[in-house]
Amino acid sequence: MSDSASHLGRDIRRARAQGLSAIARRQEDRLADIVAHARATSPYYRELYRGLPERVADPALLPVTDKKKLMASFDDWVSDREITYEKVSAFADDPELIGHRFLGKHMVATTSGTSGRRGLFLLDDGYMAVTSALTSRALTTWLGPAGVLRATARGGRFAQLVATGGHYAGFAGYSRMIREGGWRAKLIRAFSVHTPMAELVARLNAYRPAVVIGYASTIMLLAAEQEAGRLRIDPLLVEPAGETMTTGDTDRIAAAFGARVGTVYGATECAYLSYGCAEGWYHVNSDWAVVEPVDAEYRPTPPGEFSHTVLVSNLANRVQPFLRYDLGDSVLVRPEPCPCGNLLPAVRVQGRAGDVLTFPDGHGGNVSLAPLAFGTLFDRTPGVEMFQIEQTARTTLRVRLLPAAGADPDSVWEAARRELSRLLTDNHLGGVTIERAEEPPRQAPGGKYRTVIPLA
Repeated sequence: MSDSASHLGRDIRRARAQGLSAIARRQEDRLADIVAHARATSPYYRELYRGLPERVADPALLPVTDKKKLMASFDDWVSDREITYEKVSAFADDPELIGHRFLGKHMVATTSGTSGRRGLFLLDDGYMAVTSALTSRALTTWLGPAGVLRATARGGRFAQLVATGGHYAGFAGYSRMIREGGWRAKLIRAFSVHTPMAELVARLNAYRPAVVIGYASTIMLLAAEQEAGRLRIDPLLVEPAGETMTTGDTDRIAAAFGARVGTVYGATECAYLSYGCAEGWYHVNSDWAVVEPVDAEYRPTPPGEFSHTVLVSNLANRVQPFLRYDLGDSVLVRPEPCPCGNLLPAVRVQGRAGDVLTFPDGHGGNVSLAPLAFGTLFDRTPGVEMFQIEQTARTTLRVRLLPAAGADPDSVWEAARRELSRLLTDNHLGGVTIERAEEPPRQAPGGKYRTVIPLA
């Protein structure tokens, strides 16, 4: 373990041991520091924060940002004047560069997220180190000392279910780890969520991982395979991520695999945001992140009530600061201490429910595809600004696209249709009809976009 990682680990343990006042001090100091850094290095934030006090330790003083605003001001947003949208976009469009460092420094991650709008993000070494330290702490908490020893005795094999073929955070991070080596590269193997289910099951059966980490809806599909007896693995820990899980979902996963289930709530913009406890709550790592549930006017939502959205401040990533960033999820803060004993703020999340699409296979059975398979497909299709897929009949998909500025709509549609047809064919669903919608993606009544809408 590097000196930096050891220092982070010690500081995290010390903050937890010292209690909420120590965590609050760290949050205030780190917020003030990254706000000062943003003002000094980012023209966007310098202008946005004009007129604010010299030291800002209260996030409520800061204006709200979101993906659309930041992406529109990309060149002014970043803290390094050598970085431009044109350079990063060209880098992200080249699959041969997955796992390489942009400018020899930063990881590039693309995401459509829950909004369906493409994000192009730079993640620096400080952010990656904090993510690693907090992830290691969560894994140790979930497994316990005995579980860590059992996982080690079984070779410590991790199966990471990732979207491949693009600069997605999970796959880009894995590819970078493999390129740069180290002990983690020997323990973790990536499995593509785009792999047809029968093949994915066979590969996991051969690998027999001690820990399975991946997109929640894909893990739910694997739980069904385990229940049916086709998947035969015995992990100690299963970690579903990226989508909201109900207690029924986690209970089913635990029963199917005979394993402990550890859940996380985060995003590419702040991967280490929180981790779940046995009581079904997500505990916010508030020494390194600020979470503000707010109403539609960005006023604080009282504990015990679901918010309209949530504002997140990442206190680690300095190359591209995410400060008071509208993540778009509805969250509820637990009004009293959590029975699990963790003193960190506890939240529940109403947004980001995964929408699995299920189709008849023509032989009396069904084939199910996780939403990540569609999201990453459109994310890597050049010229797509926003997308939405709606299953309007059992074998019909209606696709709504908003092309990026300057892109030819017909060319974008043809590229997207080819990719979608390939995905369906690979999963033996060549009979599914793909319709091109004339209308753009539609908002839900609450003003948010669902990128994947199953058959009603």
